[in-house]
Amino acid sequence: MTERSMQLGQANVLTGKQKRKRFPWGQVPSYLFLGAWSLFTIFALSWVALASLKTNRDVFREPFQIPADPQFVNYERVWLTSQVGTSFINSLIIVGLSVLLILVVSAPAAYILSRARFRGRGLLTMIYIGGIGIPYPLLFIPLFALLAGLRLINTMGGLILIYVSLSVPFTVYILTGFFSSLPQELEDAAVIDGATSFQVFRKVMLPLAAPGLITASIFNFIGLWNEFQLALIFIQDPEQRPLSLSLYTLKNSMTYSGDWAGLFAGVVIVIVPTIVLFVVLSERIISGMTLGSVK
Repeated sequence: MTERSMQLGQANVLTGKQKRKRFPWGQVPSYLFLGAWSLFTIFALSWVALASLKTNRDVFREPFQIPADPQFVNYERVWLTSQVGTSFINSLIIVGLSVLLILVVSAPAAYILSRARFRGRGLLTMIYIGGIGIPYPLLFIPLFALLAGLRLINTMGGLILIYVSLSVPFTVYILTGFFSSLPQELEDAAVIDGATSFQVFRKVMLPLAAPGLITASIFNFIGLWNEFQLALIFIQDPEQRPLSLSLYTLKNSMTYSGDWAGLFAGVVIVIVPTIVLFVVLSERIISGMTLGSVK
């Protein structure tokens, strides 16, 4: 038998196996559900975006039609008169600084918990994991008393401090799994070359952990950008409000003004940054979570 005939025979065997491969009917309900949910989400977001470009009358008279004369003045009115613009800047400052401080605190802690070996390491890890499940309402009174003692009530600095402290357990949990997946050989090689423990972390392990850091940053940014409960309790000054509180105030004003187009414009302003973040960095989120889940 020639080599050519052997290759043809192997190809026929593979083709026969592929033909006998069954269609994954068991996954069809999952695909149908995810497809239907995706279509519903796209439809809902598109409807809100179109409604924000209509007049209040057209929102109810022509709810599903594309506006012939887009009313971009709705965004200008909401941005200027409802203090959404100021709240947008406040949210960028609060969330940006919070995410930065969360990474500064969580990355070294996760590195130590994943690479070092010391007594009580498992208990300390479980304490971090347990911190993820603590309900926020249980912390309102002690946090309020703590911030009152520090004179940080009704300040963006106090809200940043709360965001950082409550987000560290989740971030440490994510980064611990990611640091554990990094090869030990690179760390050993750096030690042999004379690097200190801090130099190994800063110059070797931290750059390798960049996908995990980006993933943790995105999750924290989205969670804190949409956070409402803590901001409602600890911020009362309109000049210090984040965007979620400003949207809540705008929603309450609809009871008297009936400016539904303006409300939809405010909703679009809130959700656009998170959608853009997901679209631009979705591959990094998936790769970071995948690498961090396998050691």
